[in-house]
Amino acid sequence: MKLVKLRNMSEKIIEVKKLKKCFGSLCAVNEVSFSVEKGEIFAFLGPNGAGKSTTIKILTTLLHPTSGEILMNGHDPSKDPDAVRKSFGIIFQDPSLDDDLTAYENLEFHGVLYDVPKEIRKERIEQLLKITELWDRKDNLVKQFSGGMKRRLEIARGLLHHPKIFFLDEPTIGLDPQTRNHIWSYILELNKKEGITVFFTTHYMEEAAKYAGRIAVIDHGKIVAQGTAGDLKKKTKSKTLEDAFIKLTGHGIRDEGASSVERLKSAMRHMGRR
Repeated sequence: MKLVKLRNMSEKIIEVKKLKKCFGSLCAVNEVSFSVEKGEIFAFLGPNGAGKSTTIKILTTLLHPTSGEILMNGHDPSKDPDAVRKSFGIIFQDPSLDDDLTAYENLEFHGVLYDVPKEIRKERIEQLLKITELWDRKDNLVKQFSGGMKRRLEIARGLLHHPKIFFLDEPTIGLDPQTRNHIWSYILELNKKEGITVFFTTHYMEEAAKYAGRIAVIDHGKIVAQGTAGDLKKKTKSKTLEDAFIKLTGHGIRDEGASSVERLKSAMRHMGRR
């Protein structure tokens, strides 16, 4: 499927200014500023522990920021969280489906929670299960699904209530390359047909380079550069995005993963003892 690149748009659907989130002495997100245009495919690229998931959790009202300003689809999450929640769908990094329900029941439950009218809900569930090639498995328990099938069902669930923004936190982690390509084909089709804004986090260089219209490189809780893959390579006179990342951050993307996670875990343990 041909990738739909960044459109000529000026309407910002996400605006973040000087966002900060600290856990004790550790600032997982430190003075982060960026914006996302309506209909754009935007990526956070960085290692584990860089602040990607923490930022997503703040934008989706799961965490309160230490400081900073946020507008999501014109709403402030701190003042109008319900309006913000209705604006987005999300795939979390960790699975969040109910394994003891069928695929259809998982979507039905989600639709009820979001007050999607019954007739619209029925039509939307069928549409999304067919798009993600799960219609013939609609009555199977999710516990019987493979990892790739569960990811596809999470995509369907996250889009059921017609959100304007779709967050994907490491959407293809742990999946084989073929399944990853299939997952992205569904996401790109929905971006093209429904004009939904896609914001994904990843530590896969090729995923960011191939699918994102713009990329924000994040490391140690700070955005060190933003732009298209071509912009980032040009800025560092690099031939590949991986080379550009190394020049921008001073290390490869896997070098910092374990140490950053351990620092965050240590900080959380410290907070628990206080």
